[in-house]
Amino acid sequence: VLTGFSNDPQETLHVVMVGLDSAGKTTVLYRLKLHEFVDSVPTIGFNAERVRLAGPGASRGPRCHLWDVGGQEKLRPLWRPYSRRADGLVFVVDSADAMRLDEARAELHRVTRLQENQGTPLLVIANKQDLPRALDVAEVQRRLALEELSASTPHHTQPACAITGEGLEEGMEQLHRMILKRRRRRKKKQ
Repeated sequence: VLTGFSNDPQETLHVVMVGLDSAGKTTVLYRLKLHEFVDSVPTIGFNAERVRLAGPGASRGPRCHLWDVGGQEKLRPLWRPYSRRADGLVFVVDSADAMRLDEARAELHRVTRLQENQGTPLLVIANKQDLPRALDVAEVQRRLALEELSASTPHHTQPACAITGEGLEEGMEQLHRMILKRRRRRKKKQ
């Protein structure tokens, strides 16, 4: 069971997951929802599931309405309306596809620089760490130029393998912590 979460079972967060096509977003979604691997097809539009942010079989803990928005180039304009007023953003990157990291960087910076996404906590999932040619987290961070993100955008990069689920719960726990920290800061300003 994940630690550090609110015990309010009524809490539902709005989290949007984006990334290039074939990065593994849908596999991440259904691994978190069903706690098992589900073979998927390319997402045309979006998938949405309510996910409990706790280990398999948990009946308490915060929930997340997780939107998996398609990553094909023609669908990327949808990222803006889906991410508007999100509690958190998840950007999934194929860490074994070095050839597309420049494209991933451009899209990541485009979505995080939107006015409505300024300051929204960001979890970068460095997926496919099980593959032999996968870049390590430090290299993924460097290639995505995460140091160039706005200082108001908290972020965490999590190595993961969506097929086995390794790293996903830890990444979601970090995202939840960033969301709670942002909420506390906003509340103090009121």
